Amino acid sequence: MKEIKIVDTTIRDAHQSLWATRMTTPMMIPMLEKLKNAEYDTVDLMAMVHFDACVRYLREDPWERIRIVSKALQGGPRVGGWIRSGLFGFDVAPDDIRELFIEKMVDNGINRIAAFDGLLDVDNLAKPLIHAKKLGAYTVAALVFCDSPLHTDKLYVSKTIELLEKVKVDAVMIKDAGGLLTPERVRTLVPALKQILGDIPLELHSHCSTGLAPVVYLEGVKHGADVIHTAVSALANDISNPSIQTIAKNLRDLNYQVNVNDQLIHEIDHYFREVAAQEGFPLGKPKEYDSFHYKHQIPGGMLTNMYYQLEQAGIRDRQEEVLEEISIIREELAYPIMVTPFSQFVGTQAVLNVLHGERYKFVPNEIKKYAQGYYGQLMAPIDENLLDKIIGNETSLLAEETKPAKRILPELRRQFPNMTDEEMLLRYIVKGNHVDEMKKAGPISQEPYEVTPKNAPTITNILAQITKSKEMRYFHIKSDTIKLEIGK
Repeated sequence: MKEIKIVDTTIRDAHQSLWATRMTTPMMIPMLEKLKNAEYDTVDLMAMVHFDACVRYLREDPWERIRIVSKALQGGPRVGGWIRSGLFGFDVAPDDIRELFIEKMVDNGINRIAAFDGLLDVDNLAKPLIHAKKLGAYTVAALVFCDSPLHTDKLYVSKTIELLEKVKVDAVMIKDAGGLLTPERVRTLVPALKQILGDIPLELHSHCSTGLAPVVYLEGVKHGADVIHTAVSALANDISNPSIQTIAKNLRDLNYQVNVNDQLIHEIDHYFREVAAQEGFPLGKPKEYDSFHYKHQIPGGMLTNMYYQLEQAGIRDRQEEVLEEISIIREELAYPIMVTPFSQFVGTQAVLNVLHGERYKFVPNEIKKYAQGYYGQLMAPIDENLLDKIIGNETSLLAEETKPAKRILPELRRQFPNMTDEEMLLRYIVKGNHVDEMKKAGPISQEPYEVTPKNAPTITNILAQITKSKEMRYFHIKSDTIKLEIGK
């Protein structure tokens, strides 16, 4: 009986998808012991967006989050982190910054590094994995899936062969961020890759954006996939990953071995349902199939943000026109995979085209740089007439910009003397005064998040009862942070 291993995404991709990356570290703390003992292969924790969200919105030090979680999980599952090849935010990071970032991830407790590249540029993908492997991390090459005439099984096989010639990774993943895989496609893609990989594990990571991911997982396992990525049901489905409870049951019914602790998973799921209710966070629900999703391929989280931007621009009623324009631009720009930053680039260009009534009248510099290979080798050439329109008369200027710096650390260390590498990296990644505001907020609270039972009396209710009572003349309450006396 084949064992299928599980990567848990609950405290990484799942809340990124459904809760806008707003799960705090104190919310995680009560479940860390259970996550440690739930028999997961890996608990995924951090990607670039989490570093940004921790600093910018939660006022938490992301390095401290890694230390807290990795210490609690020590002796249990691997702790997973992600890096987007050579990109930090929307720009290419110098080699020394990328290498230092990986080193600090490992130093602080991440022992599994997954890397992906939105252009499937193998050189971009191999560099961080080679460095992570030198540091002793478990390395995973994530091949981002895209549905297009260019992204054939033959292409993914050739990219895998090229990758394995450059770096001996510990696992390869099909990363389907857009939820685009179908049962039919996985029946051919998984066997084709397994034939190349041999004993190297093949992981499947998909989202439920079209409702197909649970079936894709079952078909993928039948055809050779070894590891799947799931979340507890409270944060599963919708635009998140499939539910571990449902997937584990179905796999066992098909005579596969899934060695997770069902009772602990039930308790983790119950807890996060209570957190969602208390915080007003949504719970994941199954989505209906939408064939139009395959045309624009915008990830769910970005789709929500784009609708908000259209509303701000006064063209919310033209959203279908914008999505149609996105599908056209994708083809014109040689089918960049719709993950950060390319999904944002294409979406912005589509909004500009619709807003101004003329295609490519205004072109952001990021699109110009993309067209000239700044972010990596394009999947196919762009039509010369369109390329001329995109670049205009700025070719010489942008040609200079398409030479990313190789080293910047000496300059950064002069700029930020007597500063830890971790803080310096945060200031490089998150601009403005957000790091200062994070530091003002102080260390992450080690007090576990408390869920208040629905029927528990609140301080407001207690005070209301006291003021109404004719018998009670005096009330006194005291804690470490509050002292309250009421007399009538």
